[in-house]
Amino acid sequence: MDHTGKSKLANNAKPMNTFEALGLPVARAICYSGFREGQRPGGTYPSYAEVKEDLLLLQPHWRYLRLYDIDPHGELVLEVIQGENLNFKVMLGAFIEAEMNNFGCPWGGGVYTEAELEFNRGNNEKKIQRLARLANQYPDIVFSLSVGNEACVDWTDHYVPVSRVIEYAKEVKRLARQPVTFCENYVPWLNKLKPLADELDFISLHTYPVWEYKHIHESLGYTQQNYYAVANLYPGKPVVITEAGWATNSNGRGIDPEHVSEENQKTYYEDLMAWSEREKVLTFFFEAFDESWKGSPEPLEPEKHWGLFRIDRTPKKAMETPISPVDASIANLK
Repeated sequence: MDHTGKSKLANNAKPMNTFEALGLPVARAICYSGFREGQRPGGTYPSYAEVKEDLLLLQPHWRYLRLYDIDPHGELVLEVIQGENLNFKVMLGAFIEAEMNNFGCPWGGGVYTEAELEFNRGNNEKKIQRLARLANQYPDIVFSLSVGNEACVDWTDHYVPVSRVIEYAKEVKRLARQPVTFCENYVPWLNKLKPLADELDFISLHTYPVWEYKHIHESLGYTQQNYYAVANLYPGKPVVITEAGWATNSNGRGIDPEHVSEENQKTYYEDLMAWSEREKVLTFFFEAFDESWKGSPEPLEPEKHWGLFRIDRTPKKAMETPISPVDASIANLK
C-alpha cells in the first residue's frame, strides 16, 4: 500500500460506511483536550473563555469532538457548546482508572495499593453514572458514549478487567440512549475484547504507526492494516478510529526522533483524511493541541507534541494552509 492510501491488499473488503451506520453526516473529527501551559487534570482547568477560544478555532475544520472524561473540563466544553450555540457533536468518555494491577506496564506505572484499587472501583462506578447523566442532559450535543480509554491493552497503567468494562457498557446502555463504545488500541480487539464487542454498538480503535517505529512512507498502509484487521473480524459492527496521529517532537522515548516532524505530521494527516473520507470511516485525529502536562518533564517528551496546533494555539504546518472546500462544507453543516 502506498502513502496515498491506494490499497494493494486484495483481501480488504470495502469498510462499512460508519457515518451512515451511526446516523451521522459525513464530517471530520478531532480529539480535544484544552489544557494549556500550567494547567492539568486535577489542577488548574481551562476557563470558559479559553474553551470558547479553542472551539471557535476548531469549528471551521471539524464537526465531531472526542472528549476523554466527564471531569470539570469535559462538562465545561459541553456548557460552552450549548451556551455559544456552536456546531459540534461530541463523543463523550468516562476515563476509568485502574481496578487491577498491571505489572507489565513498561514504565512501571500500573501498580497500586489495594486501597487505591478499591477506591477506583467505586469512583469508576460514579463516573459511569455521571457519563449517562451528562448524555441525558445534552442529548442534542452528545452523539455517542465511551466507557473507557486504553484500559485493557497489555501496556496500560490503568488496567480494568474486560468483565468490568462489559458491566459498565451495559449500565450506560441502560441509562442513556446514545450508542456506546470503548476506545482501545487495535491489538486487544483482535482477541481479548471479543466478548466486549458483542455488548457495544460500535468499536473504537487506536492506531499509531510512529509508536511502532514506522517511517512516514509506511504510515497510512500500516494504519489501514490495523483497521482492516479489526473491521474484517467484526463484519456486522461499525468500526471507527478514535485516535490516529503523528508526533512532531521526540526525545527518543518510544519514538525515533528521525521519524517525527511537522512535515511528517502534515503528510500523515492529509493522507489519513483523504482515505477515511473516501471510505467513509469516522476518524478522530489525535489531537487538536499540544499538552505540556503530559509525560515526563523533558521538553521533547513525545506525549507533549501531538497537536495540530501548538500549546500557544499557533498552527503547525498541517494547519497553515487555508481550509479546503471540503472543510468549508463541514463547517457549514447543520
